Amino acid sequence: MKIRIGVGLGAAGASDSDAFVQAVQHMERRGFDSLWLSEVLTTGVIGTLAGLAYAAGVTRKLKLGTTITVTSRNPVRMAKELATIDRLSNGRLLLVFVPGLSDRLEDQALGVPVKERGAWIDEVLPLVRRLWSEDEVRHEGPRFCYDGISLFPRPLQDPLEVWLGGTARSALRRAGRLSDGWLPSLCTPEEAAAGRVAIEAAASEVGRGIDPEHFGISLAYAHSRIPQSQLTRIAKRRAGVDPSTLVPVGYDALRDMLQRYIAVGFSKFVLRPADPPTSWPAELDLLADAVLPLQT
Repeated sequence: MKIRIGVGLGAAGASDSDAFVQAVQHMERRGFDSLWLSEVLTTGVIGTLAGLAYAAGVTRKLKLGTTITVTSRNPVRMAKELATIDRLSNGRLLLVFVPGLSDRLEDQALGVPVKERGAWIDEVLPLVRRLWSEDEVRHEGPRFCYDGISLFPRPLQDPLEVWLGGTARSALRRAGRLSDGWLPSLCTPEEAAAGRVAIEAAASEVGRGIDPEHFGISLAYAHSRIPQSQLTRIAKRRAGVDPSTLVPVGYDALRDMLQRYIAVGFSKFVLRPADPPTSWPAELDLLADAVLPLQT
């Protein structure tokens, strides 16, 4: 397997231009595979597409990843923006489509009930693939109708892959039916292994296959203790689960957990500090020393 390790800025990300540039350029210098920005509309996270476009201009090799909210977006506009970033970055874009977080503020911002969000991905993911590959797209769906629409420029990557996340049974089946890969969070290595089996079975049912290299994990880690914000999130999403089985504390524990995921066939990782670093370059140096020897 090709082990690749990226870093998610997340809510701990730098929001001013100097700090952002310093962080992403240091990621590239230290040899991390990718930068990741997660889309959460009602927190201090910078905008994903603008942030990735900015990062593309100040780096040369660093891949540019996002977990982007499909819900409530115009698919043609989104497809064009993503294609543009991929082309201008010389094919460095990495994509994970997500339905969006569910809480009081995010629900208001997205404006789509949680129970309807999976259906958005069901319609939009196949549609944007067609927009990136067909000269004229005709589509009649429950949300969007197009008659002979064309989209240029197209992504440089052909095809531009789209991964999905999620650990619910419906999310696993959707990943098997539609995705090019799987990047969940808040699941143990054992749960990840079981999820992979379910995805591969769902893919086989519809005559598809998922590249065995396309299974990864988005993983938060802590230094000395798991912060309360992370504990609250775990309690909401994984009630009754010991947080220490989901968020490693300390670099030794982080490295050990990565090796457990690798042992069950996972090879792509997005690591996120649970606490905002006081210095991103210093944090990246410590993280690189701890985990980049695993990268192959």
